[in-house]
Amino acid sequence: MSSSLAKKIGFWSATSIIIGSMIGSGVFMKPASMAEQLGSPVWLALIWVIAGIFSLFGALIYAELGAMIPETGGIYVYFRMMFGDFVAFLYGWAAFAVINTAAVAAIAFVCAGYADYFLHLPRFDPATERSITWHIPFVGDLYPLQNMGVKILAIVLVIGLTLLNYISVKAGSVFQVVSTFLKMALIGGLIIGIFISPSGSFHNFIYSESPKTGATLLSGIIAAMTGAFLAYDGWINIASTAGEIKDTQKNIPKSLLAGVAACIVIYVLVNQAYLYVLPVEKMAGSSLVAADAIAVAWGTTGGAIIAAMIVICTLGAINGNTMATARITYAMGQDRVFFSWVGKEHSVFKTPGNALWLHGIWTSLFIITGSFDILGDMFVFVTWIAYGAGALGIFLLRRKMPHHDRPYKMWGYPVVPVLFVLFSAFYLVTTVYNDVTNYLNHRQPVINSVLGIAITAIGIPLFFYFRRKKI
Repeated sequence: MSSSLAKKIGFWSATSIIIGSMIGSGVFMKPASMAEQLGSPVWLALIWVIAGIFSLFGALIYAELGAMIPETGGIYVYFRMMFGDFVAFLYGWAAFAVINTAAVAAIAFVCAGYADYFLHLPRFDPATERSITWHIPFVGDLYPLQNMGVKILAIVLVIGLTLLNYISVKAGSVFQVVSTFLKMALIGGLIIGIFISPSGSFHNFIYSESPKTGATLLSGIIAAMTGAFLAYDGWINIASTAGEIKDTQKNIPKSLLAGVAACIVIYVLVNQAYLYVLPVEKMAGSSLVAADAIAVAWGTTGGAIIAAMIVICTLGAINGNTMATARITYAMGQDRVFFSWVGKEHSVFKTPGNALWLHGIWTSLFIITGSFDILGDMFVFVTWIAYGAGALGIFLLRRKMPHHDRPYKMWGYPVVPVLFVLFSAFYLVTTVYNDVTNYLNHRQPVINSVLGIAITAIGIPLFFYFRRKKI
């Protein structure tokens, strides 16, 4: 497969895609639930570090793959070389049907939710919101009329940024660089502003009233890990745009390592800033931990400041994910293993226009049917199946293609990919167990991991349909 998409993405644009895709809503939304799940400030900090290290391990693995195979399509292209057409198609389908579109939908949902702080969007009364229920057997219930004003705004944001990237790769790149610079500046201001407050205490970094232990702590660690991975997710997006990056073999590894390392530092500092002014018990009880932290440090204007910050940060994340993820579906269309029309670039704009619009429509449907927690947990779970498989695949490629040019060889081979595979397997198994247990105990309305697997499995008959059609 060869792509005629223009190479217009440089190092700074590539790095901004990574940072912009990663820093969205997770660092503002998830620390409170993670604090409740762990009950310990020490474990809370450790989880951010551990999740960051394994995300960096993943970036090292995919830096080698991206430099070795600089084609638009990312993991789909790698899987085709590693495992063959079936696994590659199943990933490509999952990327379209679950991973990428659910990620954008979740981020857009949060962006619109915080824009509602200023806009006061309309919504139906509770009875009307519950009047239509979509029941999925063995999975849970969905309420499409719930929070309709926020959902409509989220759809408008997705369609608007899809249009921007449809018209111009360069415009999307410029928007990404500017929005990433703004969010870095805002988050830097948040961290410094909290740490200079006289209302905080470093004692909060180590003390907790009732730390969890044993099986309860282990369950909390797994659940908190999902929240951290949601915040870190997005680093892989650069691989999807590999065919459009200038000086690919040099810029993919550099941008991956720079982007993920920067996010680890940022997330740990933000988390410690929250803890500085909020003991872990207060964090656990917070509905909006960033706003509560700002309120302690700066006064009651914190809510509006944080709402504006989240809107700006999530706009960049929507754009970064929209810009990158449609390239996988585009690559499948070019290979004629999916609808061939999605593999056509626009004759004037030289963008994967059809794939972008298909993603925009599917993402909008997810927004109508889902919620932040359902969508977030679902795409993180399915994503880590792919990440673990990619780490296995690097061993296959080293054996199958030993003499292929590798402009960048990952640090720590084979120890790093082995650790990554083992960790991925542990995380996936325990996540399914936790999801099922929480659903049976009525702690969550949907078995998110099972829903993700079910949607992915639809790709199995589709593979045989498209293969027969191609023949």
